[in-house]
Amino acid sequence: MLYTNLKHIESAADHAKIISENENVMVICGRMGPMCIPVYGIAEELEKEYEHVKFFDLEFDNPESHVIRNLPEVQGFMGIPFTVYYKNGKVVKATSSIQTKQQVKTILDEYFAVSVNA
Repeated sequence: MLYTNLKHIESAADHAKIISENENVMVICGRMGPMCIPVYGIAEELEKEYEHVKFFDLEFDNPESHVIRNLPEVQGFMGIPFTVYYKNGKVVKATSSIQTKQQVKTILDEYFAVSVNA
């Protein structure tokens, strides 16, 4: 189990339901290690700022995490966490290893921008 304040995905079925029912989803698949913990913290901070995005974690060592580990977008990744961004159920971006808050915000702003109707 991951000890974060994010919502947890525990099964492939949960994962499928979450990405099908939410327009904008960020899933961090990792462990409680030095490259992963900062990314969880960034996501926890950004949840308040990006209310139109759903933030989740998934334990890398959970057999159910094959839904992330086997994505074509993460093939060749060498470091965890794998962070996957979904828009309308489709992967729009995936990153590996530690990220800065600005790197994460840049991705969120690029793929999950809020359109303002005048």
